[in-house]
Amino acid sequence: MTTAIWETTDAAIEGARQLFAQECTFVRGVATLDGLPPPSLPEVAFAGRSNVGKSSLLNSLTNRKTLARTSNTPGRTKELNFFDLAGRLMLVDLPGYGYARASKTEIARWNETLRSYLRGRPNLQRLCLLVDARHGLKAGDEEMMTMLDTSAVVYRVVLTKMDKLSLAEQDSTTAKVAAALKSHPAALPVLITTSARNNSGITTLRADLATLANPH
Repeated sequence: MTTAIWETTDAAIEGARQLFAQECTFVRGVATLDGLPPPSLPEVAFAGRSNVGKSSLLNSLTNRKTLARTSNTPGRTKELNFFDLAGRLMLVDLPGYGYARASKTEIARWNETLRSYLRGRPNLQRLCLLVDARHGLKAGDEEMMTMLDTSAVVYRVVLTKMDKLSLAEQDSTTAKVAAALKSHPAALPVLITTSARNNSGITTLRADLATLANPH
């Protein structure tokens, strides 16, 4: 497998397992920025195209089936949803983008809300940009990456649904996406590959995110 994939240690994996095994509670859903919870914890946000598997990934990370509700209907999440992980890290589920049925007015409103959140949230430590491995980077992903670059928000690309690809396809997709990251200054150069279906890459992603959490 290409060296574009982030690696970790056994000790980091175990520490992250213990963190993500603790209580994770829903704090609130926010439609406008005046409803944001106090910036008291480091935050990690999750973004991606509609139906990229964001809810499934969040459920896998936290070993739960219903932390983030999944749906076959794209564009279901309409709010920024905040989850408190053990009082040490806030997980933020952002609305999916790229859903054609959303009105132009709604898309514009959400883009402005998202842009304001990204630029003005002082405790936002990282954004995980989820990309469907079957499709690679699409126009909506490139737009999001540009927004993150201009907002100076550090982000890591997380490829989802890797189980849908052959090993050769996995290597090819990973290499192409990693090469594209070189032109985006806010992107971390190493990506993480995952599958919520077979849990591959989940322990690695947990270990990466655990480095951002408050200490015990």
